[in-house]
Amino acid sequence: MKKGLLVSAVAFGICMCAATAFPTAASAADAQYTIAGVGKDRTPWFIRHSAGVMQGAKENNMKGVYSAAPTADEAQQVRIIEDFIAKGVNALLVVPNNAKSLEPSFKKAQEKGIAVVTQESPDQVNADYDVEMLDNTKFGELMMDELVKYSKGKAGSYAIYVGSLTVPAHNKWADAAIAKQKAKYPQLKFINKYPVSEDRNASRQTALDLLKTYPDLVGIICMGSEGAPGVAKALKEKKLKNKIVVLGVTTPNVGRKDIKAGYMTEGLLWDPAQAARVQAYIAKMVLDGKKDQIKPGFEVPGFGKPEIKGNTLIFDQPLQVTIDNVDKLDF
Repeated sequence: MKKGLLVSAVAFGICMCAATAFPTAASAADAQYTIAGVGKDRTPWFIRHSAGVMQGAKENNMKGVYSAAPTADEAQQVRIIEDFIAKGVNALLVVPNNAKSLEPSFKKAQEKGIAVVTQESPDQVNADYDVEMLDNTKFGELMMDELVKYSKGKAGSYAIYVGSLTVPAHNKWADAAIAKQKAKYPQLKFINKYPVSEDRNASRQTALDLLKTYPDLVGIICMGSEGAPGVAKALKEKKLKNKIVVLGVTTPNVGRKDIKAGYMTEGLLWDPAQAARVQAYIAKMVLDGKKDQIKPGFEVPGFGKPEIKGNTLIFDQPLQVTIDNVDKLDF
């Protein structure tokens, strides 16, 4: 396991309150800039992301605001971003639901001098930078390797959940996992991608359907934060403890009970608060006119030197959450 995110989280004291509402502002008396975070929805993952935006604003002497729609809805996300543009924020820190649908809004923002820094959206058009806490190909391959490890090489079928078929990062991970399976694990048969992983109920129902249709189901890999909890719920209903491998991008606090009870196998993720802190740091550099410094060898304090591919900054820091360490992680 790579410990980059865990070490950074401890070292910098990021914490998340128990409240389910997003913070609306973090003021700094002499703040020069206001940064606006925009999540996909109001799940615990994005509550954590909002905490990181506020922390990043504080660390860089800026004011932070945050908003997200109740559920993952690209049209509502566009409206939130347009509202922040109208209010004259200095930077947008966005995790897109649909990279394509946000291109016009991001272009408008940049034309107004607003910095745009995305996350989970590699090569985002009309963004200054996109921050990735994972190497997308390596992360997808890791998920497939873990599926095979926990299933002990068993032959059978597997499915992959994504948030939607338009979420760039989810689909890059999925495609990398599928390619690794086809190249190295011929005993497995890929069923399909299902765009349900940001909806716990839809994830549950899809798992029930898969269990009924594919009696040789080996496992489900879930790329969105609500996928694995939904699958775990289905397995509880069917009393299928430790029967199939369930891997998901889910926070330790959300997955803890299911991991310890044997209905979720492993969480594979990064800390969304840490990603937000990097977004804030990069936004400040853009606003200060220091884009020329973001080049090979550039380093973000506490996070290391990213690989730079176009406008995408890649920090390879996956976090694997298992029954052995889940109680040591609190977010």
